[in-house]
Amino acid sequence: MFRFETEVDKARRILLHQRLKDTNTERSSALRTLRGSPGEKEVPLHVWALDAKGELAGGLAGRVWASWLHVDLLWVDAAHRGAGVGGELLARAEESARTEHACAWSRLETWDFQAPGFYRKQGYEVVGEVPEYPPGVTEFILTKRL
Repeated sequence: MFRFETEVDKARRILLHQRLKDTNTERSSALRTLRGSPGEKEVPLHVWALDAKGELAGGLAGRVWASWLHVDLLWVDAAHRGAGVGGELLARAEESARTEHACAWSRLETWDFQAPGFYRKQGYEVVGEVPEYPPGVTEFILTKRL
């Protein structure tokens, strides 16, 4: 007999995360090797573009983990689009990930109305598509060897 609940519970979420991590570590030799190594720790990686006034013209917020750069956010102000700011932000993040964090790969997600073409021009390849996420939109998952 089980009782099922749907409320948000931070303590249970932490416990759930730890138990899943333990199970995954037990079942994967790659994760066992990763545990306790420098690559196990997730490290933030940010790159900012500031205009002549010191205002935010664009930025990239990501993180490195397990030899991967994960680009979470990349945005360029409309006034600066088409000037190479986005490509420079991405290139600087990739270089930092490769040289300072020993990353071999990069990954990101973007929607069909955002920038899949931009990322392809930067050398990224689509490895997955999620249609209707959210409804009416396709999400693309892209990767690049650094």
